[in-house]
Amino acid sequence: MRHPVDNSVPLTTLRLTLALCAVLLVSGCATFAPNPPQDQSNICEIFREQPSWYDYARDSQEKWGTPIATQMSFIQQESSFRSHVRPDRKRYLGFIPGPRPSSARGYAQAQDPVWGEYREQAGSTFARRTHMKHATDFIGWYNTRTRAQTGISLNNPEHLYYAYHEGAGGYQRGTYRNKPHVLRAGSQVSARANRYQAQLNSCEAEFQCRRFYQVWPFCRS
Repeated sequence: MRHPVDNSVPLTTLRLTLALCAVLLVSGCATFAPNPPQDQSNICEIFREQPSWYDYARDSQEKWGTPIATQMSFIQQESSFRSHVRPDRKRYLGFIPGPRPSSARGYAQAQDPVWGEYREQAGSTFARRTHMKHATDFIGWYNTRTRAQTGISLNNPEHLYYAYHEGAGGYQRGTYRNKPHVLRAGSQVSARANRYQAQLNSCEAEFQCRRFYQVWPFCRS
């Protein structure tokens, strides 16, 4: 009598295969998160490393009005262009990990509640804080809302940042005035945005007309 052929996969082999697939999946996902730019003091060098970031910031500027230089200055201040950064956990007794101080995450360090509002009002269900396209769009959306609530000009990066950090209500109450670290950060954002803008003025043309189908003088300008 002929015995049936056993085509089943041993459980150990199956587990090893699944584990390998998981490792490959994580490694593959990691490749989609670019390394932070080497020279973060120069917006031209940032966009030369990541030219798609220019497209994302330009789209956000056209949609919401916040200048490209301001958007990128916010992101440098918040995350140093690290896609998956989160606030450090509190430590008990010096080594026991505790909760994180906030739910901030990603390039723009958006917190869960306001990110949920953004996805409902302007983004999409698939918007991710770890993707530069969505981070720049979020900053544009947030600053437009700030202008409507407080009257801050979109060309005032310092006070836009105060409201970004404290929320519109906190800004109107002046909570930032009693926080030296917030005042310092706002000043840094403003100085960096001005420097980024001056740099961008000298190099923006190369990002506007870099694709094979873009022919001067019909490039974006």
